[in-house]
Amino acid sequence: MAAQNSMLVFQNEAPGVAAAFNGLIESLTTLDGLDAKTRQLIYIGIKAAQGDTGAVIAHTPMAKAAGASREEIRDTVLLTLTVSGVRGVVNCLSPALEAYGD
Repeated sequence: MAAQNSMLVFQNEAPGVAAAFNGLIESLTTLDGLDAKTRQLIYIGIKAAQGDTGAVIAHTPMAKAAGASREEIRDTVLLTLTVSGVRGVVNCLSPALEAYGD
């Protein structure tokens, strides 16, 4: 069985809920207390702490586009070690760095 894009399944199976979720995300991006890079790094850290590799991979290019360096991505994932243990680091560090690229 081929891997499915979880977000596409969500959108296809529950379009109204997905639209509401997207609206929430949209409203959070308009907050002005944090810049886009910092928001993305925080999100990557939270998702890495949860071991959510897919979300880390998806948000790493967004962080890069917002000005995050490879080292900032690396350190964001590594910071989860003291809070959540090694799971997020071993599951998310390599994929995050691969998603960052050169």
